[in-house]
Amino acid sequence: MGAELGATTSIFPYDERAAIYLRATERSELAELAEQYRHLLGADPEVAADPSKYFDRVVEIDLSTLEPHVVGPHTPDLARPISEVAAAIIAEGYPDVVSAALIGSCTNSSYEDISRVAHVARQAEAHGMNVAAPLLVTPGSEAIHATIQRDGQMKALEDVGATVLANACGPCIGQWRRPTVKAGEANSIVTSFNRNFPARNDANPSTMNFITSPEIVMAYALSGRLSFNPLTDTLTTGGTTWKLEPPAEAPEVPADGYAGRGYGYEVPAEDGSGVQVVVDPDSNRLQLLSPFPAWDGKDYEGMPVLVKAKGKCTTDHISPAGPWLRFRGHLNNLSDNTFTGAINAYTGEAGKGLNVETGERDVSFPKIARDYKARGLSWVAIGDENYGEGSSREHAAMSPRLLGAKAVIVRSFARIHESNLKKQGILPLTFANPADYDQAQETDRISIHGLKSLTPGQALQATLYHADGSEDRITLNHTMSDEHIGWFKAGAALNILGKAS
Repeated sequence: MGAELGATTSIFPYDERAAIYLRATERSELAELAEQYRHLLGADPEVAADPSKYFDRVVEIDLSTLEPHVVGPHTPDLARPISEVAAAIIAEGYPDVVSAALIGSCTNSSYEDISRVAHVARQAEAHGMNVAAPLLVTPGSEAIHATIQRDGQMKALEDVGATVLANACGPCIGQWRRPTVKAGEANSIVTSFNRNFPARNDANPSTMNFITSPEIVMAYALSGRLSFNPLTDTLTTGGTTWKLEPPAEAPEVPADGYAGRGYGYEVPAEDGSGVQVVVDPDSNRLQLLSPFPAWDGKDYEGMPVLVKAKGKCTTDHISPAGPWLRFRGHLNNLSDNTFTGAINAYTGEAGKGLNVETGERDVSFPKIARDYKARGLSWVAIGDENYGEGSSREHAAMSPRLLGAKAVIVRSFARIHESNLKKQGILPLTFANPADYDQAQETDRISIHGLKSLTPGQALQATLYHADGSEDRITLNHTMSDEHIGWFKAGAALNILGKAS
C-alpha cells in the first residue's frame, strides 16, 4: 500500500486500473461514477499517514520478500511457504505424487491469471515437455474462454497436455467425475480453487487438495510431484536440465478487449406478466419454489436442538456439493443432504443424531428434521466458531429453512452465511457468553423470547429447558438491521422483494 500511495499525485489514491477494467467489461457508467466520487474511495489521508493511531495492530508485509504459499489439505487455514512443503510431506505422510492439477473456476481464472499460466506452459513447450499430471483448466467466464482462445493462451495450455473445460464451477464444487481414483484412496491434487474441504472436489474424503496460485499449479503439473519447489528445483527433458522462470507480467485486460461478451444472454420480455414457467411436477431435478411462511408474531417456544455442531462446520458440512448438485434446482430433494457433514458434538459422528420425539438414535439429521416438521415442530441448530465458513452457498440457509429451522445459535458466524440466514428468515444469533455453547444439551428444548420487540443492537433472551427439569437463561446477540428484521417478519427477503417488483 505504501508504494501505491507514494506513486499517486493525489492524497486520495485512486486505482485507474479499476476504471480500465470496468470499461473493458462494458460498465463505463460505473467507472464514471467511481471517478466522480474518487475522493470517497481512497484511504483517509490522516489514517494513511499514521495508521497506528487508528488501528489496534498494524501489519506490514513486504510483498517483494513474500514466498509463494501452499495451503492445505482439507482446510484453507493450513498455509506453508512452498519451501516447507517437502518436509511436510515426510512429516505428515502426504502423497508426493500429484494425481491432478486444476486451475480456474470463479477463482484465479482471470485473463491475467491464465496469461501467467500460459507463460509457464510455453517454457515447457520450448523444452519439449508435457505435463506429468493431468491438468484441467476452467475459464471463469465465456468472455475469458473466448478471449484466451483468440489470443493463444488456450493453445499454449493444450500444447503441453492441458484439458480446457467449459466455463462453469466444475471440479471446484464437485462436478468432477473421476473414475481413476476410488473412494477412500489417498491422493494429492493441487488447485487454484478457493476451498479445499474434504470430499468437496471429487466426493472422496481421502483426496488431499493443496491450494496455491495458478502459476504454481502449472509448475506442479509439469513436475508431477508435490515436493517440487519451482523457486529452486530443476526439470529434466531429454537429458537436459532446466529451471522454470517466473511468469512474465501479464495484462489485467486484453489489449483487444474481451471476446464472447453477452454470450448466452437473452433479453427479457418488456412485459413479463404473461410469462409462465412450466416445470414437470414429476421432475426430480427441477422444482418451483413456494414462498416461506411469514413469522406468526409469536415467540419461538420449546424448539428441539436438531444438531449441535462441533468444530468446523462449513457450508460444505451444512449442504454438501458433489453428486448432490444434480438437485440444485430442486430444493426439497437437495435438502436431504442437510447437515450430513456436521460433526455431532454429543457423539463425534457426522450427519446423525437423536430424534427427541421418538428416542431413536443414529438417525440422519435431514430425516429427523422432516419428522419434526411433520409434527409441526420447529427446531434450532447450534454451532461453534466461524459457523458457515466456505462458499456463499445459498442452499446452506435455504435447506434448513425448508426443513423447519427457526434459529441458528453459534459462538461466531462466517459473514456471508450469516447474511444468507437473514435473507431466508432464519434468526442468526450468537451466544453473548461463548461458554453458553456448552450449556446446550442433546435433549434440550429452547425458547427464544422477546421477538415482538426485536430491535437492531438489542439482545434477545433464551431459555434452555433441560430434560431433568432444570433450565438455563442465556443472552443471544444479533446483527440484524431494520431491513433484516423486515425480512424475518415477512418470512424471507424474497417475499418482500417479490412484492416490490
